Amino acid sequence: MFSLLGSSSRLCDGLTRREWLRIGGLGALGLSLPSLLAARDTAPAGVLPTDKTFGKAKNVVFLYLLGGPPQHETFDPKPEAPLEVRGPFKPIHTNVPGIDFCELLPRTARIADKLAVVRSISTDDNNHDSSGYQLLTGYKYVGPNSRTIQPTDWPTFGSMVKMLKPSEVLPPLSAVTIPDVWRLNENVTPAGQTGGFLGSQWNPDVFVGDPAAADFRVQGLQFGNLPPLRVRQREDLLNQVDRHFAAADRGDLARNYQKFQRQSFELMTSTRARDAFNLSQEPDVLKRAYGLTTWGQSLLLARRLIEAGVRLVHVNWPREPGDNAVDNPLWDTHAQNADRVEDVLCPQFDVSFSAFINDLDQRGLLAETLVVAIGEFGRTPSINANGGRDHWGPVFSFAMAGAGIAAGQVYGASDANGAYPAKDKVTGADLTATLFHLLGIPHSGTFHDREGREHKLTLGAPIYPILGLDPATQDRCECTGDIARVPPFSQITLLNTQFQDNVPLYSAETNRPKGWRAWPLADQADSRFGARRIQNGPTSHIAIGMLNATQDRLAAELRVAKGETVILAQEVRSPFAGRYTLKARIRGTASSRQAFDDIVLKQFACRLQFFQFTTRSKVPLERKEQAAIAFVPRYFAPDQPGSDLFELEKVFENPSPGGNFSFGLGLGVAILMEKSSDGVLTIPADVMAGLCIDAVEVDFVGKSRIETVKV
Repeated sequence: MFSLLGSSSRLCDGLTRREWLRIGGLGALGLSLPSLLAARDTAPAGVLPTDKTFGKAKNVVFLYLLGGPPQHETFDPKPEAPLEVRGPFKPIHTNVPGIDFCELLPRTARIADKLAVVRSISTDDNNHDSSGYQLLTGYKYVGPNSRTIQPTDWPTFGSMVKMLKPSEVLPPLSAVTIPDVWRLNENVTPAGQTGGFLGSQWNPDVFVGDPAAADFRVQGLQFGNLPPLRVRQREDLLNQVDRHFAAADRGDLARNYQKFQRQSFELMTSTRARDAFNLSQEPDVLKRAYGLTTWGQSLLLARRLIEAGVRLVHVNWPREPGDNAVDNPLWDTHAQNADRVEDVLCPQFDVSFSAFINDLDQRGLLAETLVVAIGEFGRTPSINANGGRDHWGPVFSFAMAGAGIAAGQVYGASDANGAYPAKDKVTGADLTATLFHLLGIPHSGTFHDREGREHKLTLGAPIYPILGLDPATQDRCECTGDIARVPPFSQITLLNTQFQDNVPLYSAETNRPKGWRAWPLADQADSRFGARRIQNGPTSHIAIGMLNATQDRLAAELRVAKGETVILAQEVRSPFAGRYTLKARIRGTASSRQAFDDIVLKQFACRLQFFQFTTRSKVPLERKEQAAIAFVPRYFAPDQPGSDLFELEKVFENPSPGGNFSFGLGLGVAILMEKSSDGVLTIPADVMAGLCIDAVEVDFVGKSRIETVKV
C-alpha cells in the first residue's frame, strides 16, 4: 500500500485541513489530497545566464543515501593507506582513464563517463541531522534541536523548487519525496525536509510505501468506484464552492486554498499522475534490471515521475525490516562495515544506479535531468573495534550526472587517508547553489518569507569546474571491475541452505569466502572425526561425527576425548533487531542402529546455537554463545526417507524503547556435536556414527518501529 504522509499538518494560518474543509464545505467532495498540494503560478524573475549550463536541467532526481556511505568503499578508495584505513577491498579502473572506484561498484565504474564525482565535499559536522540539514537546505542548523522538525527550519531545497520553479506540466506535483520521509532510528524525523518557515503548503509531497510491493498503489489519486458522472458532479460542486469563496472575499488564504483545491481535483482526475505511479506498465525485464528491491523500484518510479512532469524527485534510501534500532542501519555502518557494503548496500546501489543512469540516457532524459547521489556525510578513515566506520563530516564524496554536468571527471581530492579535503573543498551551500543554477534559478537571488523578510537563496556558489555541455574528456579505457564479484542483492539470511550449490565446505579457521564452514574437516584432518559435504545424485548434505574413511590412512581406530566438538557454522547476513528462528533438518546415521545408540546418543550432546563473533577475524571457532538448545537426533536407516526438524528461536532486541541492539562483530548460527561423556571413546575402524544435515535456514521477523520515539 502506498499512502500520503502528513494528514494532520496545518496550513500557514494555523488551520488544520479538517478546519479548512469545514469552512469551505468541501468535506462532501470526498477529496483526500487538496490540502497537501500547492504550486506557485509564476517563478521569480531571474537573471540572464552567464553560461550555457544555466537552466540546462528541466528536472532533478536527488538520491539521498541515508546513513552516510563510506568514501573508501565507494568513490574514493585509498589502496596505499594502511589496512585499518583502506579496508579489505581493492580499487578498480573505471572506463575513464585515471579514475578508480571501489571494486564493489563494477557496474557504476562502467558509466563513469556519464558521472562527475566530487571527492572533497565537507560539512565538518558528524551528526546525521545537522550535517544532512546543510546538504538539503544549504545552511547550517541554528534551531533548538535538529532531530526534530520545527516551523522555523530553513526550507528544504525541494520546497524552494516547488515555490520558485514549479512544474509547468504537473504543478500539483512539483516536488515529490519517495518512498518515505527521512527517519533516524525509530520515528525520529530530523529537520531539513519540509517547507520550514515558508509554511507547510510548500512541503514536498511525500508518498510513503514500497513500490516493489505486489499491492503497490497510491491512496488519494483515485475516486474508487465512482462513475464519470459522479466525478463531474463533484467537480460542479467544487465550482459552486469556488464561487462562494469569491463572493465572500475571505482573503488571500482562502483564495490560495481555493487554488489548492482546484489543483488537487485536477491531479485526482489526471491520468498522467495516476499512470506515473503505475509500475505495472513497465516490462518485467526492465524492473529486474533496476533490481526488485524498494530502492531499485523507487528509482524506476522516479524516472516515471520525471517523465510525467514532476520537477524534483527526492529518493530516500529505504529502511529494512528490523533496522530501526541497531548500530548499522541504512549506510550508517558503525559495525560490520565490510559485510554491509559487500552484501547489502553496494549490490543494491550499483545495480539500480547504473540501470537508472543508462535508462535515462537511452530515453534521452539524461540530457535534461540532473541526478545527484549523496549521503549526509561520509565515514571515518579508521575502522573501529566492531569492524565499522563511524560518522565523518570533514570530507566525503558524491556523484552527479546529466543536464549541465561535464561528465567523466573527478573534482577535488581528499588526503592520503580520506580524512580531510586536500584541495577544492566544497560545501553544502555550494551543492545547493549548483542545483539552483542548473535549474535556472539564480543562486544569488533572494526570496521573501510570509512576514515579508528577504532571504538569500544560498550562501554558496555553483561548482563551476564540473559544469559543461560536453564531457570533460573523450578518453576511454577498459573497466577492470568484475560484475560477478557483486551479484544483485538477495534478502536471504544464509547462503546455500540445502548445500546444493556445489560450493565446498570451508574451514572454520577462515572467514572468506562466505558460506558454510566446519571444524574439523574430515577430509583434511588426520582423523575421520569431523565434517564432510556429501553429494548424493541431485541432492547433497553435510555429515558430521565419526565418518567413513575416504583414504586408506584414515581407515583406523578412532579415539575421541571429552570436549572434542564438530561444528558446522555460517555467519548470518546483515543481522538486524527482531525474532530469529534457526531451523535444521537432521537425521541420524550410523553403521547400525546399535552403533548410533551407543555412540551418538550416549556419548555426545548435540545442540543448535546462535553466537556472536568475538574477534575481527570473524572465525566461528572464536565465538560467544547467545542462545542454544539441545536436541536428540533420531536414527534413520539408509533406505529410510525423511529427517527431523529442530528449531531454536531467539529475539534480539534492546528492551529500552529507542535503544540500539548491537550484534558487535556479527551474528552466526552453528550446529554442534560435542563428546560429552567422560574419558576417551574408542571407535573401531569399520564403525561410523553421526548426523546428516539436509538443510539449515533462518527465518527473520524484523522489530517494528516504535512510533512514539520521536527524539
